[in-house]
Parts: sequence; C-alpha cells; structure tokens
Amino acid sequence: MSRIGRQPIAVPGGVTATIEKGLFKVKGPKGELQVPHNPAIEISQSDGQLNVSRPSDRQDHRALHGLTRTLVANAIKGVSDGYIINLELRGVGYRAKLTGKTLEMSMGYSHPILIEPPAGISFVVPEPTKIDIVGIDKQLVGQIAANVRKVRKPDAYHGKGVRFVGQKIALKAGKAGATGAKGKK
Repeated sequence: MSRIGRQPIAVPGGVTATIEKGLFKVKGPKGELQVPHNPAIEISQSDGQLNVSRPSDRQDHRALHGLTRTLVANAIKGVSDGYIINLELRGVGYRAKLTGKTLEMSMGYSHPILIEPPAGISFVVPEPTKIDIVGIDKQLVGQIAANVRKVRKPDAYHGKGVRFVGQKIALKAGKAGATGAKGKK
C-alpha cells in the first residue's frame, strides 16, 4: 500500500471539506478550492481527519492513491495557511515594483516587463530586489513563480537574473585567457 496515500490528513479548525464523487471541495479562512480526482479513489471523513483509499492494487490505482492524498492535503494547507514563494533579483539595475496589482520589472531590457497576477495570486515587493508570490493554490503559485523566473533566468557565468531565495548557482569559469600553447615556439 502507498506510504503517502495511507497517511490520514488532519483537517484544522475553520476548514470545511465537502466530498463528492470525483470532486473534493474545501473552504477555509483564506478561500476555497476544488480538487478533481479519479472517481475510483475514495475519500472519507471521520473525526476531523480525511482518509484516502483505493479499490484495488492495480498499477493505476496505486499511482492515483498517493497523488490524490497529496493534492487534497495541499488544498487543505492552502485554504488554511496559504503558500508563498520568495524570489530575488541579482544584477545591476534589476528592480521590481508594484503598480496597482501589476508587477513591473526592470531586467536590463529596453522596456519594463509587466506581469498581471491571475485570480487568487498576489505579488508582494518588500524590497526592490525581492518578490513574494502569495496564493492558496500550490500549483498556481509555483507556475507563476516559474513564469516570473523565466523573464531572466540566472546566467551561468555571473549568476545575474531571477532566482529563488537561497538558490545556489554553480558558476562556470570564464575564458582562461592567453595561457595556451598558441604563442609559444
């Protein structure tokens, strides 16, 4: 049996879960989410806990068991606590600011980069070189963080660009210079 799938999910206070065939709905202090799942996987609720079970040991049921449990747990954590991803800008002149809800970034291009947040996502810019992406849907927060990072990925020689806070970039060595056998006789 799946080690992840058989773990119970604790439902914190203030969070209500509704289970339908093929759809799991959760509502909490931060908002509400819907998680579609395979109807063969069963979700049951008892004593403030959710349990996910599978009908058989077929390969596809085993694969969906842990996946469904993880998606449900992520939804519950999202509506109760929320998710945040921290990004930092490295490079001379690389800056970010908010204009209304829109993220405006100066990344060394001839024009500013404007990124509109989708519904359920908000940007926070505590410093001109730091961006926080906040939301309740873990997948959507991660996708928006990847889209912001794609504006200018960290380069391999100087490490300039948008990176996750604490991310280590393995820098390549530059040119070795004129220390080859070219000029020697």
